[in-house]
Order: sequence, then structure tokens, then C-alpha cells
Amino acid sequence: MPGGRLQALSIVWDSRAKAEGGQRWYHLYPDEPIRAGDELHWTGLNQNWNFMCADCHSTNLQKNYDVQSDTYATTWNEIDVGCEACHGPGQQHVDAMQKQDGSLPFHGFSLTLSRAEPRAWAIDPQTGSPQPASAGPAMQPELQVCAQCHSRRATQFHGARPEDGLFEHFLPSLLSEGLYHVDGQVANEVYVYGSFVQSAMYHAGVTCSDCHNPHSLERKAEGNALCGQCHLPATFDTEAHHGHPEDSAGSQCVNCHMPASTFMGVDERQAHSFRIPRPDLSVSLGVPNVCTDCHSDREAEWAVESLRERHGPPPEGHFASAIHAGRYGGPQAEQKLAQLIRNQTQPAIARATAATLLPRYLSQQSVPVLQQASQTTDPLIALGVALGLQDIPEQYRAFFGIPGLYDEHRVPRSLTASNLPESALPPNQAEVGRRHGAALEDYIQSQKNNGDRPESLVNLAGIYGQRGAFERAETYYRLAMARAPWYTPAYVNLADLLRARGRDNEGQQVLQDALGRVHDPAPIEHSLGLLLVRQQRLDQALDHLGRAANAAVSSARYAYVYAVALDSVGRTADAITALESALRRYPGDPQILSALVGYHRQMGNTAQASQYQRMLNP
Repeated sequence: MPGGRLQALSIVWDSRAKAEGGQRWYHLYPDEPIRAGDELHWTGLNQNWNFMCADCHSTNLQKNYDVQSDTYATTWNEIDVGCEACHGPGQQHVDAMQKQDGSLPFHGFSLTLSRAEPRAWAIDPQTGSPQPASAGPAMQPELQVCAQCHSRRATQFHGARPEDGLFEHFLPSLLSEGLYHVDGQVANEVYVYGSFVQSAMYHAGVTCSDCHNPHSLERKAEGNALCGQCHLPATFDTEAHHGHPEDSAGSQCVNCHMPASTFMGVDERQAHSFRIPRPDLSVSLGVPNVCTDCHSDREAEWAVESLRERHGPPPEGHFASAIHAGRYGGPQAEQKLAQLIRNQTQPAIARATAATLLPRYLSQQSVPVLQQASQTTDPLIALGVALGLQDIPEQYRAFFGIPGLYDEHRVPRSLTASNLPESALPPNQAEVGRRHGAALEDYIQSQKNNGDRPESLVNLAGIYGQRGAFERAETYYRLAMARAPWYTPAYVNLADLLRARGRDNEGQQVLQDALGRVHDPAPIEHSLGLLLVRQQRLDQALDHLGRAANAAVSSARYAYVYAVALDSVGRTADAITALESALRRYPGDPQILSALVGYHRQMGNTAQASQYQRMLNP
């Protein structure tokens, strides 16, 4: 396509064996009417090979996108995963082979791919479980290489080489809503890494090549024999353990501990968190569980009792309740999130996710927890703190953000700088200012490299807006709208910039134009409602605020604002009805509960006010 674009077709070849249903053409989106202009159309942004595919399916890819001309000059050595994709440049190896003297001067990455020392796994005959001679992520350098592709991540800095490590170039996704359930189970296509680092196996020192041959792409054994390399079959590969007839589907380790999901229409992939089935979390939090996925005629309570009879009560202390409370405003959300962040026995990816959620509930009690987290040496937790900065008032961000400017990894460092405005930095600290400036320039360059995406154009606009370069910011917002008309944040942020410049009427037109284009209208409706409130057009404002509050994809904040607006025009009873409806969607949200306490008191409903007060402060 023009501009150096290579586009991936929606009609693809099923490469499975014919006996498995393969060796045929099929459509990736068979039930969707995708027409030109749709973001999933093969000519569109989301089917662009240069950005979406090439990074992981090529060796030595240089995307070479130019944001000004909107063109690519992409280069690569191989459209395949060649040796150097994992081992780095091979010139030293070639030179050594040509010497014919047996010397192998592997000064480069080949050494870092090997383990620091030999490791043996000893099986405890009492438990049947393995015990490593040495453990921990320091023993897993290859994971930093595999995760560069086998993770749900954004490429912040292009030109990665295997020895660089994951966090010099990539921003891996945390346990975000839409990608993962609150207990860390896979909810979308996330490519293994985020699941694996939750697992007890990862924390024991297991790495990819313990199960997979990276060169043949085959597993080291098939079926339960793979797990039996380390887990004593006499203990685990028995009906006494799994409770199913021998050789049945239920007797296969992976079906209970690595449930599979199908992506790309035909590609079945197994989750790598190796989790214990937890139907009790299905009962309390509504997450899926493998027991009733298979036994679909049974309830989760049945599975809870079955496992209790066979294995005893479920383990205590899962991070799921904290993530659930953080996402949906459950009771004691602040306390649970703070406890999770402090708990070093929990997976770093869960603690990092908690660090992104805690700022929504931050108080004097939890401030020290987030400050301590900001001192971390774990790059995942550093990412969590950096992402969470955007939910902290700007005047307080320096307390939590400055340590991130000293992080050894470029991605957390630059992300911290992007969420830490220069105006928030302490005066007369030249070294802090220097580090902030360097990290922010890194961030700006990363977003320009990714300027083929509306997310990066909006990020650039935000940075230039902070710096007072308003015309440049507006240009980038409008560029994002032109290249991705469905992308909601471009419209909302541009309207906010125009408001700050005294151009609310233009902002209103931007928002009204967006309503017929975006897939996620709630933020547009909410922003338009607030604009009309400023113009004292309250009746029209209430219509938009109500649509935002009741949208299929909405937020507790939108519901709260709608209720406040209803109360402001004397419709307090309607405000209470709206809030009580919202509470069913966002149980335990503190703003909603506080408003219900206040409005019921205002209406003289003392008993109801007391009820919601107890829910607010259990």
C-alpha cells in the first residue's frame, strides 16, 4: 500500500493438519460486516503489518516510521525468527568458526542466554514436588528474551536486541481489565508472559526451556510426561489427585492447571499461570473456573465442595479480592490494595497492578505504601507506580515519581517522566531536572517512533500541551482524529484543551462530531454534559450525563457526576435512584456511597443513610 505500508489480509490459511480441520482458507472475522473505513478492515490501521505483526515475526526489524510524512521505510534481515532474533548478532560466531582453531570468543549474548550455574531439580519423595538447587528470576535470563515477543506489550523503543532486556524497549501489560480477570486468569490474547510470572513455577526458577525446545519448537515431552519431569507421577498422575478416570480429559494436567483459549479463530493456546483451580473465587468474585467450564451442568458451589473433600480448604490470601476491590470500588479497597503492594510473597505483576489502582483511593494511611513502592528495584512494580501517577493530583506526584527517574530501565524511567509535569518538580534540584529532561526526551522520541498510532499522537499532544505549546498539541490531537476517527481520547482531550484556551464552542463541535464516529461514546457524552453545565444549559447537560452514566461501558465517576447534576436541579430522589442503580454495577465505590449517605440525610431518610454509612465504613 502507499507510504511503505504492508497490510495483513483477513483471509488466512489454517496451517493445522487436515485431520485437525486445517489446510483451508478461513476468515478471521466471519460474523462481522467489516467494510472499508472500519478499524478491522484489512486496509486499516489495526491490520498494518509494519506495526502489528513485524516486530515479533521478523529478525532485526527497523520500523522506520516518519510521523510528519506518515510513511514507513521498514527494513529487516529475515521475515522469520532467525537465530539472531534470540542470540543477537552472530559475527563473532562466524569469525570463530572461520579460525578453525576451536576457540569460541562468545563475549556477547550467547553467554547471557545460558544459566549462571547448572541447576538440578530434586523431587521430594514425601510431597512429590520438585525443589530447585537454586531459584528466582535471576536464574531466568532467557525469559527476558522470550518475553520480548511472548507477552502482551507495547514497543516503546524500537531496535531491541536480545541482550537489552525486556524493560529497555517494551512496556508489558499488567493485569488490566479486559485482558485479565481479577484473579489473573486470561480474558483476552496476552501471549503467556503475564500469566507465567504469576505462577509458583516462575518463582521457583522454572524457565521456558525447562518445558520447550526453543529450536525445534517442540515440547520436551508430551501429555502428563512433560509435567512428570519434575512432579512425581506416582503422586500427581493418579485418580487420587485429579479425581478423574485414567486417560480421560480430566486426568490431563494441562486441562486443570493450564486451561486453553482459542485465538485467531483456530489457535488454541494454554494459559501459563499453572494455577490451582479456584471455584471458590467464582462464587465470591464471579471469575471463571476450569471445573464448571467442563462440568457445565454443575454450579461453582459443587466444585468448591468437591475440591474441599479431596484436597481440603482452598489456600488463603489470593490477590483477586484486592484487584476486584480496586477495579470496582469494593469495601476496604484502599486497605486491600495497600496490603497487596506490601506482600512480597505475591506476584510482582499483581502488586504492580495494585499500584496502578491505589491512587484512586489514596489517603494519608496508604501514602507511605505507595512511596515505599516507588523505591522498588522490580521493573514491573516501577511500571505500576509510573502508570498510577496519572491518577494523583499533579502537585503531589513528585513524592511518588522522582525515584522512577533514577530507575535503571528506560521504559519505567521515561513513563515516569511523561506523567510527572515539569511544574511538579521541586525547585533547585538540578540533578532531578536533568534526569527528568532526559527521560522525557526519550519518551517523546518513543511516541514519535509510534506516531502511526493514535495513542502515541495523543500522548505527544498531552506533553506539548503541558509545555504550553498549544498549537502543536492541537495539531497532534487533530492528526489522531484524522488517522483513527474511532479513537475517543483524541476528541475528549482536544475539547479539554480548547476549553482551557477559552474556545468551548469549538470544543462542543469536536465532541458532537465524535458521537457519530467513536465506538466508546460514554467519555464523549460525559465531556459534552460537563461543557453544557458550564454553559448553564442544564436540561441538555442532564441528557448527556445520563447517557454516559448508563452506557454499557461506563464508570462509577460518570454515575456520581450524573447524580450530583440531578441533585443540583432539585431532583434528589432521582439522584438517589441513579446512585443505587450504579452501586449494583460498582459495589462499594466510596464516592457513590458517600453521595448516598448525604442525599438520604438530606431527604430525612436516616435509616438508609446509616445503612450506606456502614457500607462505607464497615
